[in-house]
Amino acid sequence: MRTGVWLVGARGSVAVSAIVGALSARTAPTEPVGLVTELPELRGADLPAMSDLVFGGHDRVTASLMERSLSLAQAGVLPTDVVEKTAEALHETEADLRPAPRDPIQHDQVRQVVADLEDFRSRHDLRRVVVVNVASTEPAAAPLSAHRGLRELDAALRKGAPLPPSSMYAYAAFTAGCSYVDFTPSTGARLPALAELAVRSGAPFAGHDGKTGETLLKSVLAPMFAMRNLRVRSWSGLNLLGGGDGANLAEPEANAAKTASKQRVLRETLGYEPEGRTGIEYVPDLGDRKTAWDLITFSGFLGTPMRMEFTWHGCDSALAAPLVIDLARLTAAAHERGEVGPLPQLAFFFKDPIGDVPHALADQWRALLEWAEGPNDATA
Repeated sequence: MRTGVWLVGARGSVAVSAIVGALSARTAPTEPVGLVTELPELRGADLPAMSDLVFGGHDRVTASLMERSLSLAQAGVLPTDVVEKTAEALHETEADLRPAPRDPIQHDQVRQVVADLEDFRSRHDLRRVVVVNVASTEPAAAPLSAHRGLRELDAALRKGAPLPPSSMYAYAAFTAGCSYVDFTPSTGARLPALAELAVRSGAPFAGHDGKTGETLLKSVLAPMFAMRNLRVRSWSGLNLLGGGDGANLAEPEANAAKTASKQRVLRETLGYEPEGRTGIEYVPDLGDRKTAWDLITFSGFLGTPMRMEFTWHGCDSALAAPLVIDLARLTAAAHERGEVGPLPQLAFFFKDPIGDVPHALADQWRALLEWAEGPNDATA
């Protein structure tokens, strides 16, 4: 099942790492570490093969994929030998990258993106196309736009009223009959009018904000405290990161959108929100690496005060890239099954998942496996 993966932010570190990783599966086979969809439990989920994935995308950056890949190899993010062995495939993929639309009228931007998606699908004879947003985090959308119906939203776009870029891409994806995944905490398809358009177009969507590091640990540790009936009094965290993501999150509005997404797991899992906050600081010298330090204070039997600390050191792109591939394959499988609208069964991958879903990682994993076993009753 030849499947297109259209990446918004296609020349960014996460996107390039995902492209190199997927291409290496057919040009320089490596151990599929980090790919959830390569686990035996998920191989029966009607997934497109790694060799059937075809990549394209939009970006405003002009550096070539090979230049970006070599830069990531120099930083220790990608193995140099893998980049070299995928050079020819990277050059072929380069031909499917397009400049991000810049037309001042957003309705015309939508038309350009739709045309690019339809051309990509036609030229490669693709059965499905999944649009995945891995661009920079946006500020939260203005409340007014969240209440527009589809007809009102379409009319507003024609008159020049702006949507967040992530929502513009969701609008274009659904218009072109493509599914959509938001790997960022940006608004994406969370506007009711866009959910309506997805259903009308027969397209599924998933999001939001890939769960790769500190929040992944929170989704494991918070249920432990809840199940042992230990009262979490405070949970404070500090995230230090460099790279383009860190630079973007140095902007207060983008930072606020990201930290709000990171806090939801505690409130939903514990049933209350402990004291403390999550902070994000930009440290350019860290490059693509990130460090998270968390301090948890809690009460045990008879109110005995205790504490726990952990430190997480990770490579952001290497943690995120396999999840991008996983989500593209799983969303394509959902589309193939005829599922439309939000995909809460993919909550396992997100900090701020769509729908009324559990936030404990083990519960999310069980929900994913149940879905992978076969079509649900609605689509059987």
